[in-house]
Amino acid sequence: MLKGNKVGLRARHEDDIPVLRAELYDDVVNSSRAESGPWRPVSPGSKDPRLVVDHKEEGHVPFSVVELDGGTLVGTATLWGIDNHNRSAHIGLGLLPSSRGKGYGTDVVAVLCHYGFVVRGLRRLQIETLSDNTAMLRSAERNGFVHEGVLRSSAWVMGEFLDEVLLGLLVQDWKPDSNG
Repeated sequence: MLKGNKVGLRARHEDDIPVLRAELYDDVVNSSRAESGPWRPVSPGSKDPRLVVDHKEEGHVPFSVVELDGGTLVGTATLWGIDNHNRSAHIGLGLLPSSRGKGYGTDVVAVLCHYGFVVRGLRRLQIETLSDNTAMLRSAERNGFVHEGVLRSSAWVMGEFLDEVLLGLLVQDWKPDSNG
């Protein structure tokens, strides 16, 4: 397990899947804001690729996020789009509604930075998020990510186009524990 100050990132367990499906992916608005495509229902027991880990997929490393105190599941974290040639990847996370606003997001980003830079030897990490996702923007900035641009009207979400913000962090600019 990778440990931060408040959370741990561990392998996905089979009993995580129903909780994540019910609280993150079956929520039409949340899923529409988090995914790059339209929401669609997924039958219970199906092999939903967002939840079931494919160990052969080298460019995508999913984690379950748990509280260090007690081990309660609080969400998901992912290093995705891993490019070993250019030594870069993207960061993604999703917290259960009951776990938001507790500083977990900032800690998850910090642990993903450690994983990407120290464990994987990457040089650049990137985050794309909706411009109104203040929690993710704040978590990224607290970890040293720099605002690199805005992709105007690039995300179709629940009947409207929204802007996305692009943030990046280079290994030489990373300061472990910069999240305070």
